[in-house]
Amino acid sequence: MFDERWVKDFRQRVARWNEKGRQLPQQRQSFTTISGQEVKALYTPLDLAPADSAAEIGLPGEYPYLRGIHPTGYRTRLWTMRLFSGFGSAEESNRRYRDLLAHGQTGLSIAFDLPTLMGYDTDHPAAVGEFGKCGVGVSSLRDMEILLDKLPLSEITTSMTINSPAAVIWAMYIVAAEKQGVPRERLGGTLQNDILKEFIAQNEYVFPPQPSLKLVVDTIEFATREMPKWNSISVSGYHIREAGSTAQQELAFTLADGLAYVDAALERGLAIDDFAPRISFFFNSHNDFFEEIAKFRAARRIWARQMRERYGAESERSWWMRFHTQTAGCSLSAQQPENNIVRTALQALAAVLGGTQSLHTNSMDEALALPSELAARIALRTQQIIAHESGVTNTVDPLGGSYFVETLTNQMEQAVNEYFERIKGWGGVIKGIEEGMFQREIAEASFRYQQEVDRKERIIVGVNDFALEEPVRIPILQMDVEGEARQLERLKAIRRERDGRAVRQALQALREQAQSGANLMPPLLDAVRAYATLGETMDVLREVFGVYEARWAA
Repeated sequence: MFDERWVKDFRQRVARWNEKGRQLPQQRQSFTTISGQEVKALYTPLDLAPADSAAEIGLPGEYPYLRGIHPTGYRTRLWTMRLFSGFGSAEESNRRYRDLLAHGQTGLSIAFDLPTLMGYDTDHPAAVGEFGKCGVGVSSLRDMEILLDKLPLSEITTSMTINSPAAVIWAMYIVAAEKQGVPRERLGGTLQNDILKEFIAQNEYVFPPQPSLKLVVDTIEFATREMPKWNSISVSGYHIREAGSTAQQELAFTLADGLAYVDAALERGLAIDDFAPRISFFFNSHNDFFEEIAKFRAARRIWARQMRERYGAESERSWWMRFHTQTAGCSLSAQQPENNIVRTALQALAAVLGGTQSLHTNSMDEALALPSELAARIALRTQQIIAHESGVTNTVDPLGGSYFVETLTNQMEQAVNEYFERIKGWGGVIKGIEEGMFQREIAEASFRYQQEVDRKERIIVGVNDFALEEPVRIPILQMDVEGEARQLERLKAIRRERDGRAVRQALQALREQAQSGANLMPPLLDAVRAYATLGETMDVLREVFGVYEARWAA
């Protein structure tokens, strides 16, 4: 881009500038991103290789989509505004969903409680004391019918955070929608369904890795053939980051998982351009503003190149990385919870400047309890203020071409590619999971970060500095104390009133299909229609597939 004489002169000017800076006292000895990447005091054209020209950085909507997958960015359409919501009984959550939609939310994001996430009914001994605490409890189709009552399912998209029992819960959603008169081909939404990251980070797995992966491919195959508007998997880096990973690890491990799903679907016999356009991603937006923006931009470029150059995908939509972002729950503090509003706003702004298609903003009280109605509304208003008052949606990729951002983006991509080589050396994703390699990498990164906080090398306002001794003064959500009793009574009534013979036949058909290796979505839909419960259905699969215990943790 520049002639040799200009480069030589400018290099000398930068050297003199740096020398002046070194003579002045610094706040601290080193400046790094949260991932540990060194941050220089100044970035100039000299930090970008000759290849990083305007042509290489490219234009929005053009391969490899560094600057976004759509040419007009948010000028044509804003991101989908979601709040991850669900608590207590289906009735309580349904009321919250209606309230959020009434206040301008444009998509649902359903959280399930721990028994549901682990595939247990509410009355199972392992579920005692956990009903509704981290999401809504769903044990049967009847609960799903109540949860979705009077919601415009043909007009909105729904994201469901569910993994091991994902196929069962999805079957409940499909049947409940059909009973409302909405056929499955009109349903739009996303099933998280990313079981590999459960083994890596969140540990809410049930079956061993191979049958778990098989269930995911069943849903991918079913959606490809029958539900063209549904994303059958959202490959999630969010929980990897929440477990303590760096931004680089989050991106590398998430993309490696995504490529493992692609390989498994191809092995099933699906064509890359038939299913790849419906793979979506889910990232964390943490506190390091520019590193997060660089992460999102690098993610698009890496995925596009993998799809086109490695897998030979021909459809442009196969090259697109579409992703949802959630602000970082692990960054929120119970101390001075009002500070979380500011953290969330900055994290949300990074996601928008990085080009997210969908966004969830955490509420200020989430380090203390499930979000209150007030806190949830403030979180939604945060997105609306960014969208309508900040001006950042007026132009596409406003930080594109920034020397700092482009350098960070290149460094992020290089770090991810280095991790790809390491994962290959581990024997691939499944082998790396079984040997605990991913888990160890995250644990070490988490330990390093906590040491930096403990030594005050990283300041967390209100936690390790600027602390106050004062009681929490914000409202805390109070759940309906009768909700669990209603849920248990409903479960008893379902078992009493349903056709027991039809349930037994449906579960036996599911068992036979699971043993045969067939796609399990059809028998799961039949079992759900017969009102087989979540626990009964999962117990059949536990019997066939077994229950996983991590060897490396022993």
